[in-house]
Amino acid sequence: MNLPAAASSADPIKVLIVDDSAVVRGLISRMISAQKDLVVVATAPNGKAAIDELTRKAADVIVLDIEMPIMDGLTALPKLLEVRPAAKVLIASTLSRRNAEISLKALQLGAADYLAKPEAGLVGADEFERELVSKVRALRSRASAIPRPTPPAITRPALENFRRPKPQVLAIGASTGGPPALVKLFTALRGAVEQPILLTQHMPPTFTPLLAEQLTRVGERPCQEGRDGEVIAPGRCYIAPGGWHMLVERCGGLPTLRLTQDPPEHFCRPAVDPMLRSVAEVYGSASLAVVLTGMGADGAKGCTAVSAAGGRFAVQDEATSVVWGMPGAAAQTGLAERILPLDQIGPWLQLVTRGAHERP
Repeated sequence: MNLPAAASSADPIKVLIVDDSAVVRGLISRMISAQKDLVVVATAPNGKAAIDELTRKAADVIVLDIEMPIMDGLTALPKLLEVRPAAKVLIASTLSRRNAEISLKALQLGAADYLAKPEAGLVGADEFERELVSKVRALRSRASAIPRPTPPAITRPALENFRRPKPQVLAIGASTGGPPALVKLFTALRGAVEQPILLTQHMPPTFTPLLAEQLTRVGERPCQEGRDGEVIAPGRCYIAPGGWHMLVERCGGLPTLRLTQDPPEHFCRPAVDPMLRSVAEVYGSASLAVVLTGMGADGAKGCTAVSAAGGRFAVQDEATSVVWGMPGAAAQTGLAERILPLDQIGPWLQLVTRGAHERP
């Protein structure tokens, strides 16, 4: 499958593939090599061999397996980043709970993203190939970006001329780079934000309950996968389960979760846009949304719906995003109230959710 090349620099994206299976290395190599803008510079059967290869050949993106002999992926990860700090690591693993736990730990240790290997194997796995290629391209675009100072917070001045109603819900969307960003944000919100939090993070089914456990610990607030028909309660966080869109509707006058398996949006289920559209419909001008780091444009149309309903939203800035796809697309609507570095989003949310009036 030859996928359309993304607009980028003339130099091909250099990829190092690390997997203990020769068959998997060969299949991933063919998927990468089929793209005109990607090139495989080396392959390795384990972490130690990958480190040796990386000292000889530069790579922009490293596709890294977890379970390997001699040196596993988690052990190799910091050593690979020490050899080439600018490289972006894409963890590739099956969806076992153990591998999901390790993948989330790898993200906290510096991996940029993860990729789920289909249990049935890679032969004919068109969705795996599409995701692999798109993620490699997205990570290279960030890895090769020219560093620049963090821009100042951007304000929509017209919105400062009147008081907004106190938000009744906080809806968050994230994808690539999201789990570490969410850990930092939920840590910053500890002991604050009485409103319910609705979260859609692009993740497969095995990962979302583990993310809920992690955010419960760091944020000291109950976080769980959303359940169909559950009434939304203050002080709690509800995470869209992998494989399901999570929406809000009024049932008996109360905001209630609704899980659906409607078609994927932006190739994703769960997706951020369906959640935000439903939030805008149910909560109207009391809606508050944030779009964090992520690949693609999911969330931009949902944020537009939030704004049209009189709600407000902010996005993470480019300098602190792993990939500025989703927040960038939402920012390009021209409707974002703030474009903020990650460490400023928590304080801003605390201020807004208290109903405090901000000054320009």
